[in-house]
Amino acid sequence: MSKHSFHDTHAEMANYSASRPQEANLSHSPTRISAPSPVAVGAETFRRIFGDSKPPDISRKISACAACRKQKIKCHMRNSEPPCIRCKKRGLPCTVNRSLQMLLESDEVWKDQLGRKMQRMEAAMKMLAEKLAMPELLLFVEDENGDIIDQETAGDCRGVDASINSVNIGNESKNRLAAKFPDITPASVPASCLPEITEKSSAGILAADTGTEMDLVTRGIVSIREAEDLFNMYHDQLDHYVYRIFPNHSTLASVRKGSPLLTAAICTVSSLHHRSLRPLFDCCYKEFVRLCAINAFSSRNTLDDIRALCIGAFWLDEISWILVGIAVRIAAEKQLHRAFMRITDDDPTYYLQARLYYLVYVCDHHFSIPYGRTPMTGEYEAIHATSSLLGFADATEDDARLISQVDLWSTASQIFSTFGTNISLPIPTNTISQLRRFNISLDTWRADWNERFVHNNHVGNYPRKGVGLHYHFLKLYLCSHAFRGVLKAPNALQALSPELREIAEMAVASATYILRTVNADVEWQGYLNGLPLYFDTMIAFAAVFLIKTATEYNGTVKVDTVGLLALVEENMLVLQEVGRGMSANHLISRIGGAIKVLLERRKTAREISLDEDRASDGEAGDTAVQTLYTQDYAMADEFDWVNGTFAGSALQGYDLLSPHNMPSGFEDWTFGVED
Repeated sequence: MSKHSFHDTHAEMANYSASRPQEANLSHSPTRISAPSPVAVGAETFRRIFGDSKPPDISRKISACAACRKQKIKCHMRNSEPPCIRCKKRGLPCTVNRSLQMLLESDEVWKDQLGRKMQRMEAAMKMLAEKLAMPELLLFVEDENGDIIDQETAGDCRGVDASINSVNIGNESKNRLAAKFPDITPASVPASCLPEITEKSSAGILAADTGTEMDLVTRGIVSIREAEDLFNMYHDQLDHYVYRIFPNHSTLASVRKGSPLLTAAICTVSSLHHRSLRPLFDCCYKEFVRLCAINAFSSRNTLDDIRALCIGAFWLDEISWILVGIAVRIAAEKQLHRAFMRITDDDPTYYLQARLYYLVYVCDHHFSIPYGRTPMTGEYEAIHATSSLLGFADATEDDARLISQVDLWSTASQIFSTFGTNISLPIPTNTISQLRRFNISLDTWRADWNERFVHNNHVGNYPRKGVGLHYHFLKLYLCSHAFRGVLKAPNALQALSPELREIAEMAVASATYILRTVNADVEWQGYLNGLPLYFDTMIAFAAVFLIKTATEYNGTVKVDTVGLLALVEENMLVLQEVGRGMSANHLISRIGGAIKVLLERRKTAREISLDEDRASDGEAGDTAVQTLYTQDYAMADEFDWVNGTFAGSALQGYDLLSPHNMPSGFEDWTFGVED
């Protein structure tokens, strides 16, 4: 070993300190606190300074206990572990004093083990920070000086997202951008050259890893047994009403693994329809809304999350439109509208993506066109290329049912675009021929699909019977355009043209068919506790449409007033009877009561009018009828019935499902008038 003077050693130590200036200046940093260190320079540094690169060999290890060494006798230990035989026999304390070299060796071993553990922990923390999109954690991981960052500094770094992102993802974005260039052509989408925009960055501040969210079973909101029952109800019944939203899941375990949001959606919707588990609805609903709020700002949503949003939209009236909006946005971000172009029999990936896009399309149209809202999913090429889905080798009848709905709502979109939303003006004469063509399209649609479907093991004859009801739903929506701009009779009788009168009578016929089907078909009545909200909405509209036609527009269209009102009253009784077996949160349980209030208001108005007629001197006959009509219309104007918009364009401008329109049911139908 080479000789070193004190001055040489001091100089090398100074050089070592100078080589790490960041450690020398730690005390000047206002946001860092130096970590305590018992040893400023490690053992390896001392050996390097003194020219000894090899750790000293331990020439002699102490193996005898202190008592035997004191007596200078041989110490016998079993397995080289105390106590020795002599100390054990005499009951003496048996300890082995380690030499300094042995202590140094042991110290070296545990420090090396601790260092490796810390490296693994740092690597795990870095992965966790990237996975959770929490770049502020990287400040702890990437600090090589062994310093502790105080809470104030950690809090400040959260507000400096620009600098954080530039450090953590700058190089990654450059690499991804460069990798995209070979695939870009002059015909590419403009933003395709910016992958950090078209494909969400993994370190976005608003990103949330919903995969780390505990589902409502793990959180103890429902038990595993209850969750199984709710899943079975949805999987075996409800899912078949909406053409199988998740054909890739067959067990609760698979759903829970796929998405906590999907688990919550299934449990929430099933508890709304389950007889014995209805008390779980409120807590499941709150958890579902909480998870939806998280997913709304997440850039890591999965296809299962989109499925969950569709499930909620189909059945949860207060938040349907909100959920549809989120689902459409996520589907667009994931480019699901382009999946149909890549469907192959070898890989079901794009088949499932295209199928999900068509589900989003149908869900969007359920809650847009009937409410006078512009659909968020347009008539793009995917809507006109549905044969690619049916051409898939493993396509099922559920796929055919789904495509039939896409075709139907595509026609509805064209109707919406042609006639607009202004219900105060009559439809132009030159558009009547177009309206007839739409009628022919609907007739063709019914003929194409009416005999296509067979009995379903889960929902009976619903697929076949549903074709007829869907046909009349849209026929009613289309033909109700004939009432646009028509004044109420008899205050201002206005005869419709023969063409429009014929179309108006078609609307009355379709509304009549809808109510008669619900009233007479017991199987259909059983479907009501399970069908999506669109059915409830259109049944309610058919009833209100007939009431208004029978009482306000019977001078415009020839109708059997008594017969129509009797039909509506029968429908009211059926809905009330069916609603008794449903949850109070179900829309059907509220529709029957709302129709009853409307009929009672009309009956009261007629009785008052007749009493006034009898009391008037010498005025009866035509005057009584005139007064009756006037009284009915005055009542209708006072209550505004349904915002005065039902007659013009289905539910145009009036959202039956919107909580701001009817906070606790259908109170707006009575407009605050007490019974």
